[in-house]
Amino acid sequence: MQEVYEFLKKCNVYYLATVDGGKPRVRPFGTYHLYGGRLYIQTGKSKDVSKQLLANPNVEISAFDGESGAWIRIAATVVDDPRVEAIQSMLDAFPMLEGRYAADDGNTQVLWLKDATATIESFSGEKKVVNF
Repeated sequence: MQEVYEFLKKCNVYYLATVDGGKPRVRPFGTYHLYGGRLYIQTGKSKDVSKQLLANPNVEISAFDGESGAWIRIAATVVDDPRVEAIQSMLDAFPMLEGRYAADDGNTQVLWLKDATATIESFSGEKKVVNF
């Protein structure tokens, strides 16, 4: 999981795919955090993506590292974690969220990746699979 976290950190931006009424929806994300032995992402409950994640928690994340030419795909199920400590930990890791989100605002949502399979590949043909 640490390797997956480091890959996302290096890329900075990843793309989260959800399902909305049987159709795919993809958008850029930039929050990823390790907390309590789990990999978390963050959004706002008022956003469509939150509603999609609650209706169908199956997601795929993809990111590309232009420097190394490697990419990652992570298939997982997201689990909402409403604990204020988990939310605050994410906000502490991403100070840029300050002013838009607060741990006790009723809107900030953090979700951890359950039963995740990350596949890291490159144009050289190397492939590595990490399960967490």
